[in-house]
Amino acid sequence: MSDAPRWITEADVVELIDLPDAIDAVEQALAGEAGGGGRSMDKTHLGWEGGHGLHALGGWSGDLGLVATKTWAHTDGGASPLLVLWDLHTGSLRAVMEAFALGQLRTASVTAVATRWLAPAEAEVMAMIGSGRQARAQVAAVAAVRSLAEVRVFSPTPAHRRRFVEELRETDWAGAVVEAPSVEAAVDSARVVTTATRSRSEFLSASSLAAGGHVNALGAIVPEGRELAADVLERCTVVVADSPEAAQRLSSELDGAGQVVSLAQVVGTGGGRPAGADLTLFKAMGIGLADLAVGAEVARRAQAHDVGRPLPHRQKAAPRLGRPPAGALRKDE
Repeated sequence: MSDAPRWITEADVVELIDLPDAIDAVEQALAGEAGGGGRSMDKTHLGWEGGHGLHALGGWSGDLGLVATKTWAHTDGGASPLLVLWDLHTGSLRAVMEAFALGQLRTASVTAVATRWLAPAEAEVMAMIGSGRQARAQVAAVAAVRSLAEVRVFSPTPAHRRRFVEELRETDWAGAVVEAPSVEAAVDSARVVTTATRSRSEFLSASSLAAGGHVNALGAIVPEGRELAADVLERCTVVVADSPEAAQRLSSELDGAGQVVSLAQVVGTGGGRPAGADLTLFKAMGIGLADLAVGAEVARRAQAHDVGRPLPHRQKAAPRLGRPPAGALRKDE
């Protein structure tokens, strides 16, 4: 079996890991971060006309012995993210993998960890606001850590909402699935509310949220986005983020939030949901350490089961600093 670095496709990722295992990997990495054994690189974002953007994030883990970076361009035509893993100590390339499905698993896993630690234990009703690419995995994330009796779905396009509801009804983990006619109807008495939209205007207000609940806010990860009204923050007993620095820098809806606690700190200290909390809020920005955690487990399994395509070892070559002699063959001609 070759120990060469591997090219791992989207199909390989899906074959090698599922959501429960991804949740475990992410939670372990967050515990390592809390103990000083890992860190995420500050997320970077460069935008241009039309709401398009170039994104990059990364992280390192002493426990895993790896460093990673993920990058992608988000456009109307979609995105094709790639995750690259290197050895933490030698810098040698370990794997390159297509990371769209991996990113969904990573994002869902972080939400699952946050919900496990912050949502009330007895939560049985979930509201899912949004029906896009992340929504299905987000419902699965909450269902992985809470026994859901009912999921209420709202998104502003009825056809999309109805199709998503029908998809959820085909699963065996979402409980009863209800198509809600409005945000207010969806979140009424729901103890877990997850938002995953591209909204640029607030739609979730404090008056619509049940006491003793928990909110996972996944949209509005760039300054132009907004999902939460300011009065939601006023009711929050604690505000947690996977990256407090990125949340306060890039998410304008957290302006004036005061202290934002890291999810790693919550996991590392075992603090959990504060007693008597009114609302708790988790703001997901996306952290490279979580991508690294899931990617490392995928790479480990790929090596163990000989999945993926070995890449050739790097061969160093000096750069061409001058023009070739007249008449000499150039490989680019």
